[in-house]
Amino acid sequence: MLTTYHLLWTMRVETPLELDDSPGTALRGALFTAIWRRFCTNKQARTCLECPLLQVCPVSSLLAPTDDPQAPVLQRLNGQPWGRDIPRPYVLEPLLEGGRRYEPGEQLVFGMTLIGRRVELLPYVMLSSQELERQGLGRPLPENGSPPRRGELRIEQIEAYHPFSGARQLLYRAGARQVTTPTLAVQAEDVRQRALTLSGRRVRLTFLTPLRLVRHGTLCKEPDFAALVQRLLERLEQLGLAYGNAEEARALAQQRGRLLELASAVRCEEHTTRWQDMPSYSRRLRRATPIGGLLGEATFAGELAELRELLVWGELIHVGKNVVKGDGWYRVCHSLEADAHPPSLSVHERE
Repeated sequence: MLTTYHLLWTMRVETPLELDDSPGTALRGALFTAIWRRFCTNKQARTCLECPLLQVCPVSSLLAPTDDPQAPVLQRLNGQPWGRDIPRPYVLEPLLEGGRRYEPGEQLVFGMTLIGRRVELLPYVMLSSQELERQGLGRPLPENGSPPRRGELRIEQIEAYHPFSGARQLLYRAGARQVTTPTLAVQAEDVRQRALTLSGRRVRLTFLTPLRLVRHGTLCKEPDFAALVQRLLERLEQLGLAYGNAEEARALAQQRGRLLELASAVRCEEHTTRWQDMPSYSRRLRRATPIGGLLGEATFAGELAELRELLVWGELIHVGKNVVKGDGWYRVCHSLEADAHPPSLSVHERE
């Protein structure tokens, strides 16, 4: 279906740095700006869609991908097109501590996942790192100069890591002139093997970042397994068509009805989730947009055997709205009793 490449960025804070309650938004904005400043050759264009370099531009391919209207690759099985926009080929795994201040000398670690064939864009991401250092991160602070400046940081290293085995591969270290090509990746077989370690009757999901799902036009403010599965199926199919194995993506679409029927019978046994509201300012829309969602844990029981692989894919690609800002990131465990030895830890917990 897909291959995913997981990167771990380790940075050292050099001047005071403050992040708000949504660090993923700050990271996504910093990444977008760094790549745009470094590689966009037509900054006069209002949008990527209006740019004649659309189909060959790394900025568009990574941050604002659109399908070629002359070659409709992304289509539903009933022949109706998905539209001009397609899923972005990356997600962020932000710091899990929002709303805090970092002092000089502290480390800041976050993850980034590149999806499918778009790993070819990794050199552009790496070459943008110097721009990311120059522009800084977080709120402008008066103690950093006049006018107030964002916190400065320096990249110490970038690693590839395997979220299931914990293996790591050093790709870049500060001062190095070359970047190593990542060989660590998660393949479909890794997903299948991880799924087999999960219970077919009961799973526990821990929502690490806000999960924002909409069902029938209404926000899901309590755990809704059917809505979760529906969004996962749609997202995995779209990503597979755009960046992976299109035939397998279409085969998954053929199973959608049966999988949704199974999901509708799964019940939430208990949960300790809470709804967290938070805004995100959109420069494109010139206004704040809500990106809050569910945080916490939920235990689901039912006929889960055929849904396990889908749940594992969700750990990797995230689900719901605002995934490029780090939302919709969760971890799956067997059940309440499995917490003592969770099969997959976040990149921050492994530090």
